[in-house]
Amino acid sequence: MSETPYLDNVRAERVKAVKALAGRSARQRAGRFLVEGPQAVREAVAATDLAVHDLYVTATATARYADIVKAAGARGIRVHRGSPEVLDAMSPDAQQMVAVVDLLDSSLAAVLAGPPRLVAVLSNVRDPGNAGAVIRAADASGADAALLTSESVDIHNPKVVRSTAGSLFHLPVATGIDLKGGVAALREVGLTVLAADGAGEHDLDDLLDVAGRAPDGVPDLAAPTAWIFGNEAWGLRDEDRALADAVVRVPLRGRAESLNLATAATVCLYASSRAHR
Repeated sequence: MSETPYLDNVRAERVKAVKALAGRSARQRAGRFLVEGPQAVREAVAATDLAVHDLYVTATATARYADIVKAAGARGIRVHRGSPEVLDAMSPDAQQMVAVVDLLDSSLAAVLAGPPRLVAVLSNVRDPGNAGAVIRAADASGADAALLTSESVDIHNPKVVRSTAGSLFHLPVATGIDLKGGVAALREVGLTVLAADGAGEHDLDDLLDVAGRAPDGVPDLAAPTAWIFGNEAWGLRDEDRALADAVVRVPLRGRAESLNLATAATVCLYASSRAHR
């Protein structure tokens, strides 16, 4: 691995160009985005089908995370050493390690080719932390993919990427999906489409009780399933709920009014994962 010049000028053009990738317009122009922090960078470097162009690290991070730096070098990724001030200028959330990676480009067609057994669909999900957490939950529960509608947040937003903790590189995440068309396509490959909503007519626990032997008219969690999750503030629109085969509520046994989006999505995805087992 050839040495690159040490970076110690926070006003250098390279530093400015990396920092700019926190903004959507710069990402679109460059076709690249930031991966911040050791955990996410480790997963990006390990994803051999992912184009990682540059890794920026301080001396401290190089010593502490020598395995990541070594793996990056073995892949031919350019490793740049820089001062803590330079890394902070690139990203205050990088923990002294940041990578520059090609934008992700998964397609609905690729997801359907599986065919998948469990898919998370995010409709109008605008909060980057929530979107990232749902992608992470989808990965953890063994889902085959996550889909985001065109009205949802950009998955390359730095907070989305950080919130996935590397899960963004573990499963296909297709964006720009038209919900109506996406639901129809998922149904065509054999998935039951369920909408998660606090006013759903089906109780999630009741569905788990009959998974694998659900009576007629009751959705079977043991079947291949796509879950639709809605906006953080107002949930799913009426027209979105109408696209689903059934609407399911997570039971609330305490006095909480509701669960936040990421928590509810995690509960639903794990219910399907358990039923599939």
